[in-house]
Amino acid sequence: MVVLGPDAELTEQILGCAFRVHAVLGCGFLEKVYENALLHELRKTGLKAEQQRPIQVHYDGSLVGTFFADLLVEGRVIVELKAVKAIEDIHLAQTLNYLKAAALKTALLLNFGTRSLEVKRLLY
Repeated sequence: MVVLGPDAELTEQILGCAFRVHAVLGCGFLEKVYENALLHELRKTGLKAEQQRPIQVHYDGSLVGTFFADLLVEGRVIVELKAVKAIEDIHLAQTLNYLKAAALKTALLLNFGTRSLEVKRLLY
C-alpha cells in the first residue's frame, strides 16, 4: 500500500503494526484488547505512542470538553480503534472532530471487528 501526504511514512509504520496485531489476534475481541496490543507493537517498533491521550475542545475561548484519543503516535497521528461490524459515518465524523480539536492533520480509523482489518486514513 502506498500512502501519500503528511505523515505518510509514519502512517505506513502504524499500519504495519496494526496489520501484525490483526494477523495474530483476528477479530472478536473488545476494542481495548486491540488498543493494548497495538500500543505494545508500536512501542516495540520504537515509536512513541500515548494511550488515552486527553485532548481539550475549546469553543469561543472556553474549554467545553475533553476527549481521549485511543492512541497518539509521535505526537502527530491520532489512531482511533473500533471493533465493530463496519465503520460508519459517525465514526468518521468523530475522528475528524478529534483531528480538528487537536489541531493535527492525520488520523487513522482502524476497525479490528472484521475478518480483514478495515482502514480509513483521514486528513484535516
